[in-house]
Amino acid sequence: MKRLVWMGIGVAIGVIAFRKVTEAQANLGPVGLNRAVGRLADGVYDFADAVRAGMRERETDLRAALGVESQELVRR
Repeated sequence: MKRLVWMGIGVAIGVIAFRKVTEAQANLGPVGLNRAVGRLADGVYDFADAVRAGMRERETDLRAALGVESQELVRR
């Protein structure tokens, strides 16, 4: 009986979520939806660039602290 109740709750949540997404898509229209996805993608790329820059900076600090030169490391 509990499984049936939880399944019903899951279905209700799924229907509500689907309606909200459909409503938001209708309000934004195809151009607005494309812009929203584009902004999200730009944000992800900007975050990834910031992470890469931080990694490079940290790697430089670690190499300086350990006295390792970049030219000494060879990837195999």
